[in-house]
Amino acid sequence: MTYCCGILVRDGLVMIADTRTNAGLDNVSTFRKLHVFEEPGRHVLALSTAGNLSISQAVISTLQEGLDNPETGLKDTLSTCTSMFRATQLVGRAVRHVYDLYGEALKDADLRFDVSFLFGGQVNGGRMRLFMIYAAGNFIECTSDTPFLQIGEHKYGKPVLDRSITFETDLYDALKSGLISMDSTMRSNLGVGMPIDVLMARRDAGQAELNFRVEAGEPYFHDLRERWSAALRAAHTSIPRPPYGR
Repeated sequence: MTYCCGILVRDGLVMIADTRTNAGLDNVSTFRKLHVFEEPGRHVLALSTAGNLSISQAVISTLQEGLDNPETGLKDTLSTCTSMFRATQLVGRAVRHVYDLYGEALKDADLRFDVSFLFGGQVNGGRMRLFMIYAAGNFIECTSDTPFLQIGEHKYGKPVLDRSITFETDLYDALKSGLISMDSTMRSNLGVGMPIDVLMARRDAGQAELNFRVEAGEPYFHDLRERWSAALRAAHTSIPRPPYGR
């Protein structure tokens, strides 16, 4: 299991992903699920993954190798895409390419082609955008009405984002809410765990402002989770008891 969230506010983009993978209680490992593709001044792109690890790694490798373009005879890569929409289409193509390679074999093994992605960033000074890409290679886009998307074990962290995130939220406040959302998920699901990878990019900056791994015991994250727990307990205590019953 995993948890990844992407938050798109007026000031920029925040992407957060955990690193825990497991194939049973006795086979727990750490793998990066937030992949950053950056050419300062041209594009900054972040792709987070959930689902079958072998499928998501095959998609990442396909994007790095490039996909054949029958019209030009060249390879299409994220570096050749001229917009976020084109780049998202390329990720969808890579997903379908991997399905063509392994989909039937997975079905024969009674396994689902289970994978999903969050893909956000900015290309060539165009609009900063955030997409969710499904196993079929199709996708939806984040909007200013609901300025975040999630994949994986999302239900525990969603209430935090629902209550705290709007399109006008400050970029660092969005990062803080995303980290609280991650902590809430880790508290309720042992399949999500440290370290946590974080990408933050300010709109029109042309490069990442923060590309950071939060390790277990990192002081700020430890303080954040303790303060959040204390704040919840204090809020619970301050609310009057229900007046129902005798």
